[in-house]
Amino acid sequence: MEYTVPRLPPRSPDSHKGTYGHALLIGGSRGMAGAISLSGLGALRSGAGLVTVGAPESCVDLVASYEQSYMTVALSCDDEGRLAKVAHRKITELASKCTSIGCGPGMQRTAEIDFLVGRMYFEFTQPMVVDADALNALATQPEMFSRHAGPRVVTPHPGEFARLCGISKLADEERADRAKDFAIRGQIIVVLKGHHTIVTDGHDYFENNTGNPGMATGGCGDVLTGIITALLGQGLSPMDAAKLGVHVHGLAGDIAAEHLGQTSLIASDLIRYLPEAFKRMSG
Repeated sequence: MEYTVPRLPPRSPDSHKGTYGHALLIGGSRGMAGAISLSGLGALRSGAGLVTVGAPESCVDLVASYEQSYMTVALSCDDEGRLAKVAHRKITELASKCTSIGCGPGMQRTAEIDFLVGRMYFEFTQPMVVDADALNALATQPEMFSRHAGPRVVTPHPGEFARLCGISKLADEERADRAKDFAIRGQIIVVLKGHHTIVTDGHDYFENNTGNPGMATGGCGDVLTGIITALLGQGLSPMDAAKLGVHVHGLAGDIAAEHLGQTSLIASDLIRYLPEAFKRMSG
């Protein structure tokens, strides 16, 4: 199988921030502000012209404190600091101004979050990356997988994918076939994370060759959500955005491991080395 990674085109001298998309990231909760912040940082470092992070009122100030270059919007939340059902109206207003959407990191799970995720997945026409708690919310609504208004990229780890498929555990030898089948049935892109992450639409199939065990630490998947969301906003097809996203994400991890070793690698190190990873890709 030929290993071909898509590339972003060179930037035009007369381009501006509107040229490179407006990424919207939805997630976070009290105690989980870092997850959606990592997604926002991943989107910025992956070339998005504008990034807006929508987070619960309970933690939006903390999210804003991580980085001055993205915008933040406070969303209604419950008494435990998790997104509330009434946030749907504001999220819809934000989405109408954006070119790509990512949701899930740090959301946690409630019936109201399940409702919000289902509505976003079903209604929004923009390409959307669905990760983390948003995947678990969709697992409770299996009838929704093929009912979406726009392109969808789902990024489960094996445990999340097993829940999506309604099975107790995903066997290693089943990864490729189950990922292809799920992608075809849902008419979506599946990014099945793990050693040699799989990207497939059910027909095209890509197995990533970057990354290392040092990336087996909390938050690395949240960075990937931001990366793919940014690439979608820059006009790459969902399949190409997912392929390039997982490759450059793993490459940033490999560069980080070269400098820091695998044991001490943390998710924010991927943000730190994403610029070098993109430089190597363009070179």
